[in-house]
Amino acid sequence: MANIVALFVLCLVLFASIAAAHFMDTFLVVGKVYCDTCRCGFETSASKYLPGSRVRIECKKRDTNDVAYTVEGVTNSKGEYKILVNSDRRDEFCDVVLIRSSDPMCAEPNKGRDRARVVLTPNNGMVSSTRFANSMGFLSNEPLASCTKILQQYEFSEDQF
Repeated sequence: MANIVALFVLCLVLFASIAAAHFMDTFLVVGKVYCDTCRCGFETSASKYLPGSRVRIECKKRDTNDVAYTVEGVTNSKGEYKILVNSDRRDEFCDVVLIRSSDPMCAEPNKGRDRARVVLTPNNGMVSSTRFANSMGFLSNEPLASCTKILQQYEFSEDQF
């Protein structure tokens, strides 16, 4: 009887360690996509978030820069995306990149805000498996009329952009 209990406990421990190892290699990447309605290069109080926009996680090998992994996602009604990555990408550089805006009047990727680096390995001191990417944005075709006043809040003037 003791042998059966010991075998059961051993199997349970083995199963738990395998499940824990799998969980550690699963990451949730979270971020937002916005429309820069003032064309100033960053989020402002006038920025609007873009539901239905497409993003992609691209991981490239460090030594060859070849794409090793991709997965796509779509923003929800608040312009947020949540993408599950089911593997440790420790030997790769991973970026979330803009693919397509849902708004044809705000479809120009904002250079410098068109990608966000994410670290997808548990071997970096982060306890949580959730990774928060910087917000990424598209530029509006025309700035809003209220942008001059908004930029004054940031101590910018229109001629600086």
